[in-house]
Amino acid sequence: MTGSWGALGRLSPQRRRFWVAVVGLALVVVLVPVTRAVVARVRPAEPVAQDEPGPVLLVPGYGGSTASLETLELALTRDGRDVTIVTPDDGTGDLREQAQGLAASIDDVLERSDADSVDLVGYSAGGVVVRWYVSELGGDDVVRRVVTLGSPHHGTDLAALAAGVAGGACPVACRQLAPDSDLLLTLDRGDETPDGPAYTAIWTEDDQTVVPADSGSLEGALSYAVQDVCPDLTVSHSDLPRAGVVLVMVQAALGVGPPRVPGARVCG
Repeated sequence: MTGSWGALGRLSPQRRRFWVAVVGLALVVVLVPVTRAVVARVRPAEPVAQDEPGPVLLVPGYGGSTASLETLELALTRDGRDVTIVTPDDGTGDLREQAQGLAASIDDVLERSDADSVDLVGYSAGGVVVRWYVSELGGDDVVRRVVTLGSPHHGTDLAALAAGVAGGACPVACRQLAPDSDLLLTLDRGDETPDGPAYTAIWTEDDQTVVPADSGSLEGALSYAVQDVCPDLTVSHSDLPRAGVVLVMVQAALGVGPPRVPGARVCG
């Protein structure tokens, strides 16, 4: 090379200016689409119409069992809602892949119902799946309401213990539910409730699966424990999707008006 200009240094000043201009134009052509793509990815979602409830999808917890969601399905169906329980291919597999499966289920429901939006209720790890879909897979454009029930939004010490004791025998989803996992750090970095849906996070102080129990809270959501409404009520982690008081709380979160905390009258 000749000095810092290399081959350009051997050209006349006029030709040098010509080639610098050509290279600059080429960079503009390459970089502008990239810049637009980056801007598109960070574009805030348009608010989803809150006064037009669409179908409801219920997302099960770790392991993928759907039996615990049947009571909630029945209650919402009696309210006249179109309800689908999502069945993951592998309830202990990568939660990101479960979110992709949820995306496919939502596409099917929207096409079948001709609706513009859906409501999502995630039980336990299902709430983490729902959040990944909304924040990472473009769900903020089609999800009207997000409700999570006892979801380990900030991890559970039980998963960390299992990962430490069982090692490789702790499945992928188990490791992802440990505090400070890469997946949870991604979800909890910055805004925990991205624009688009209205969020409600319900949890119970009696939870011995999500430890600490207030890991079920979510910054930016209408977030409360069952005992904030009914101080004397005992509700375990497994009770959350089928306890009568919680069913009323979910219904209050999925209505036409803004999500709300029901009054103490529900405790009876």
